[in-house]
Amino acid sequence: MPHAHRDDSDFPLSEVPMTSRKGLFSTSIMLFGFTFFTATMFAGGRIGMAFDFTTLLWAAVIGNLLLGLYAAVLGLIACRSGLNSVLMGRICFGEVGSKLSDVILGFTQVGWYAWGTATIALVLVKLLDLPESMTIPLMTMFGFGFCITAFVGYKGLDLLSRFAVPAMLALLVCSLWIATRDVGGLDALMAIEPSESMTLSMAITMVFGTFVSGATQATNWTRFARNGRTAVLASLIGFFLGNGLMIIAGAYGAIVYQQADIVEVLVLQGLSMAAVVMLFLNLWTTQDNTIYNFAAAGCNLLRTERRRLVTLGGAAIGTLLAIGGMSDMLIPFLLLLGSSIPPIGGVIMADFFYAHRGRYPLLAEARLPAFNWVGLAAYFIGALSAYLSPWVAPIVGILVGALAYVVLFELQRLALGRKVTLAQPRP
Repeated sequence: MPHAHRDDSDFPLSEVPMTSRKGLFSTSIMLFGFTFFTATMFAGGRIGMAFDFTTLLWAAVIGNLLLGLYAAVLGLIACRSGLNSVLMGRICFGEVGSKLSDVILGFTQVGWYAWGTATIALVLVKLLDLPESMTIPLMTMFGFGFCITAFVGYKGLDLLSRFAVPAMLALLVCSLWIATRDVGGLDALMAIEPSESMTLSMAITMVFGTFVSGATQATNWTRFARNGRTAVLASLIGFFLGNGLMIIAGAYGAIVYQQADIVEVLVLQGLSMAAVVMLFLNLWTTQDNTIYNFAAAGCNLLRTERRRLVTLGGAAIGTLLAIGGMSDMLIPFLLLLGSSIPPIGGVIMADFFYAHRGRYPLLAEARLPAFNWVGLAAYFIGALSAYLSPWVAPIVGILVGALAYVVLFELQRLALGRKVTLAQPRP
């Protein structure tokens, strides 16, 4: 199908051609803007209340390094194949089976969109002392307003990130400097005793789990990377550095002011208007990426290239969920994400590197089954293991999902008595 006749140039149902690939700066700043997320700072605040600064740093480094490596491996697959996670799902779950991953990934992204839309409206009503009756009109305005850059596509997201990321970085540096001054220097910071308790394993789970759904769908941008090195470096910059900075910034304020809410910390620092600006930019750069992810999943689910229409539909659903009280559901939502999303990444990795030896066929030429039972069964085994695991649930989900896929693939191959290739190009 000629690219000129598409709804836009974001290739919602096919591989990204080499002529549309981007360099390291464009891919990195996109992922950096995506990981600059208020919910991550809240998670950092919770961790900061429970640890001394040294232990906190270890939790942040380990959690974000694991997250960055996970995103980097998926990014490499996306770059090599030109596919995003939902399109890869057609190969590892089957033509009809992939609708499962479309629904799971789409729901999580519209859930995040609803949380962000509700949060900005509630905070503005509180900070600006607006009447309560303004809450729902604000949610409606932001619900549709945040999706404008995603409606444009990759170019819109890229442009916003180039402006917003430096502005947010400058504000964070200013906030960290004020916090260090207020506490009496780094020595005084190191001497503060934690006021709450949490295990290191739980802290790593929070760091990794808060944004693992985003890392699983970062393939929507790493598939635009010019080469594998660009995809891997951009993933590490976005998820190790970007997400790490969010965790540490949230925790730093919590240690100094004993307040886990980053917006409250900025208000205490006398940066009320800056808090509003930061929250707005912080959420917008994630909200537009999130609804773009929803549109990618929706296009694959409905097998349509009308990405802009699906984007508007997602914004409407997100707005309704925000009005319905999504902002109160963050913790249960995070726990659900930690179990249900990571096994998808584990199955994709095993399918690409083990079953297909590092090379997918072109989607248009592949003979795909309606259901790839190996992939579907491996996913459910991984998700159940993550849900029941007392250890770091997202990591358990990834590892068990990948291992289950390899074992089931080999059992299927033995049962059929020949080499199984799940998606063969037509001769």
